[in-house]
Amino acid sequence: MRVFRGRGPTIEADREASARLLEVATGGERAVRVWTPHRQLAFGRRDRRRDGYDRARAVAREAGFPPVERDVGGRAVAYDGETTIAFARAEPIEDFRRGTDERYERLTDDLERALAGLPELDRERLVRDEPADAFCPGSHSLSTVDDASADPTALAKVAGIAQRVRQDAAIAAGILHVDGREPLAAVLESVYGALGVPFDSDSVGSIAAAGSPAEPDVVRAALEAELVGDREPSVEPVGALLDAGETEGS
Repeated sequence: MRVFRGRGPTIEADREASARLLEVATGGERAVRVWTPHRQLAFGRRDRRRDGYDRARAVAREAGFPPVERDVGGRAVAYDGETTIAFARAEPIEDFRRGTDERYERLTDDLERALAGLPELDRERLVRDEPADAFCPGSHSLSTVDDASADPTALAKVAGIAQRVRQDAAIAAGILHVDGREPLAAVLESVYGALGVPFDSDSVGSIAAAGSPAEPDVVRAALEAELVGDREPSVEPVGALLDAGETEGS
């Protein structure tokens, strides 16, 4: 298994590095990456079909979140450049028609274990569900019981998971909010409003809001360890992915 650390020098380079994780898997190796992307607002494929898409991009840019488009996932997600973590595990597959649910299950299990080991975060508060009108709504999300709400059953989404499958490789990836709940909720509210998509800013959660003082680097290391598991990894800088792409293109 190959583990890539760090982020590319620009948003574009960083996104290119992530795209090449699938190439590693196509070559027969598993690959893991857990990192803090540049500050940005990543729109999904469904967003691009909305009448308010151009306005939503402008809103994101005005808020200081450069707009980009992503291939994995359905709707917009925000990265603050400091406390929002992205994670991905790519692996070779033999049959693209099988294994999707199992990959989702394994990644969610790993995420739960990583978060449950954080200081002052009660595992009982972690829920495999999401509140209504959450960011990038989907069936594979992790939320926490929101103590700040008057409703004892209220949830705040802290992580979402998506997947991309090719003929010979698959990548399961996600986003995790460690901190920065308020500014993330604010920009997402403006963007979803411009898109005309229902959104509840109270549905945005974070590990910090759930009571854990863990720093992003601590969370990143814990999650990486769970995604690697008991395999012996080969650790490389993310630049190795970019260098490989340059070699292939020369």
